[in-house]
Amino acid sequence: MTKRDEGRSDVEERGRPFPAPVPAAVATGSSEPAAVEIEGLTYAYPDGTEALSQVDLVIEQGESVAVIGPNGAGKSTLLLHLNGILRGGGGRVLIFGVPIEERTLRETRRRVGVVFQDPDDQLFLTTVFQDVAFGPANMGFDESEIATRVHEALEAVDMSEFGDRAAHHLSFGQKKRIATATVLSMHPDVLVLDEPSSNLDPRSRRKLVEILRDLPVTKVIVTHDLVYAYETCERVVILDAGRVVADGRAAEILSDAPLLERHGLELPFRPHVPATARPPAR
Repeated sequence: MTKRDEGRSDVEERGRPFPAPVPAAVATGSSEPAAVEIEGLTYAYPDGTEALSQVDLVIEQGESVAVIGPNGAGKSTLLLHLNGILRGGGGRVLIFGVPIEERTLRETRRRVGVVFQDPDDQLFLTTVFQDVAFGPANMGFDESEIATRVHEALEAVDMSEFGDRAAHHLSFGQKKRIATATVLSMHPDVLVLDEPSSNLDPRSRRKLVEILRDLPVTKVIVTHDLVYAYETCERVVILDAGRVVADGRAAEILSDAPLLERHGLELPFRPHVPATARPPAR
């Protein structure tokens, strides 16, 4: 087993209407490149604050990976590097084996879709249909292809009946799902989500968990919600002070109280001890 395989498990594809992409390497029968490969990534903001320091991380195709850590750990900065919103530091980021650079930005942003924490950052047109169609329209697809992509994306997030509605009239949870659809309409190979469970009521939270589990794409979820990480991802990476300090199976990382406490995180659940295994009362 290689280092990149540690803590991994296969993701079951559940046949949602959104089509799973077929990487070129798979189609040709050659070995598959990693979906995301980060090598020695370092980044400092203009004021000199170092946000990332020598980050190495590999995410294979089909994985669902949660990136967790305390405030100021560099999680959002890392997220913004995955489709080239931030660039210019040391190291490099490769998407399916192709480095992110000026000449590859357009294709990178097609392959890596980012859903931001505030859905209003991605919803700004008159109707839901127009918001979801915005990306494909800018890519130059014809009306038939755009309509198909919008239908598939809205169906994937269980919002098929909302195409004619105005997004600003929807609940926050519904907006989160529509924002996800605006990215899915681009048929990304990698879906990156920033705090997807924030500000959601329990029902909306559960619904989004179900949707994310069913999407047959590689997923990178940045979150403070450790229970959400456990529910949606097989693998967890802890980032602290701009460095990867732990990387492994979600069940192991999220039940390691000393590890979590060392990095400003709180144990989301405690192991259940069967009654028969407890010492007798005195």
